[in-house]
Amino acid sequence: MIYAHPREDSLAAALRDAAKAALESAGHSVELRDLYAEGFNPVLSAEERARYHDVPANMAGVEEHVAALRRAEALLLVHPTWWYGMPAILKGWFDRVWSPGVAFHLGAGAIEPALTNVRKIGVITTYGSPAWLLWYIGRIDRKLIGRGIRRLCARDCKVEWLTLTRMDQRTRAECEAFVSRVRARLARW
Repeated sequence: MIYAHPREDSLAAALRDAAKAALESAGHSVELRDLYAEGFNPVLSAEERARYHDVPANMAGVEEHVAALRRAEALLLVHPTWWYGMPAILKGWFDRVWSPGVAFHLGAGAIEPALTNVRKIGVITTYGSPAWLLWYIGRIDRKLIGRGIRRLCARDCKVEWLTLTRMDQRTRAECEAFVSRVRARLARW
């Protein structure tokens, strides 16, 4: 589970906790990576970019994240959606961790998937926007995960989205109902 939100008193934190508890109660082992809490640096430095194609030198500094990703059978992303995409710290995690030799191999044609151990991707996110606006702009985040990230995983990798739109206009009861929905859905994983 990759969690990306800077505040511990957020709805995202409640979603993280509910998802983790539900998965563990269903017998799953959950390895939580809280990017803000661990001070993950999302910036791909000039030095890192210079060794990006140099496997395994490109894994320097992110070895623990790479090892966890290679152990995972599923990936659960818990984050708010800001400006129609994932928070910069999460995008930086993909930039720095999902590198050649980790997430993919460069072949003669298209890239070849390397995370075939990942058979399921889940996304738990909130949006300030209404659903119609997300549809209108093309659901950029779903395309990134469903067409790009998923392609680097197992051939039959499933993607599941749990979303709450109009986040800023929701009542406490509606937010709690979403937490309950997340808990129930993850308990069935």
